[in-house]
Amino acid sequence: MTAVAREAPGEEPLTLCLAADPFSLAEANINPLTGLSTDYLNHFNEAIMLLEMLPSMPECREDLADWRPLGYHEHFTRSQLKQRELAIAAYDLAAPSVRRRFDALCEAMKSAVLAAQAVLAADLAPGDAAHVAVETTAELKRLVALANAVIHGQEFSGPAASIQESQAAVDAILQP
Repeated sequence: MTAVAREAPGEEPLTLCLAADPFSLAEANINPLTGLSTDYLNHFNEAIMLLEMLPSMPECREDLADWRPLGYHEHFTRSQLKQRELAIAAYDLAAPSVRRRFDALCEAMKSAVLAAQAVLAADLAPGDAAHVAVETTAELKRLVALANAVIHGQEFSGPAASIQESQAAVDAILQP
C-alpha cells in the first residue's frame, strides 16, 4: 500500500490517496476524504449501550466499570476486521487538522465515560445512578454525532467549543 498526504493547503479536501480501490475503503468504513473510520465509534457505542441499559438493569454497572478507553490504533489492532491495517494507515495519513478535531472529541467521550464510571462506582441510589446514566448517554450521543460529522468531512462549530460544552455537561451531571 502506498500513500500520499495532501501537500498544500487549499487543495481539494481529499487528505490522502491510498493505493486501495474505493471498495476496500468502503468495506473498512473509511471515509476517503478524511481517512477516518466510523468503526472506531463502536467503541463508544458500547459504553452508550451499557449506560442506556443501566436504569432498568443495575447489574450493567459492573460491565460499564470494566469498559476501558482504547485509542484508535489500539481499537483497530485488537479488532478482527479484515481491513484493520488499512484503517490504521489511513488514520495516520489523515490531515492533522482533521485528526486534531476528531481526537479532541474522542478525548471528550473518554472523559465522559470515565467520569460516569467514577460516579457510578459510589453507592448511589438507583434514581441517582439512572440520572447519571441518562445524562451521560445524551452527552455521549451528541459527541458521537460530532465525531461522525468529522469522519464524514462535515464542519461544525469547532472542537474547542464542543469540548468546553462537553466538559460543562459532564460537570453538571456529576453535581450532587
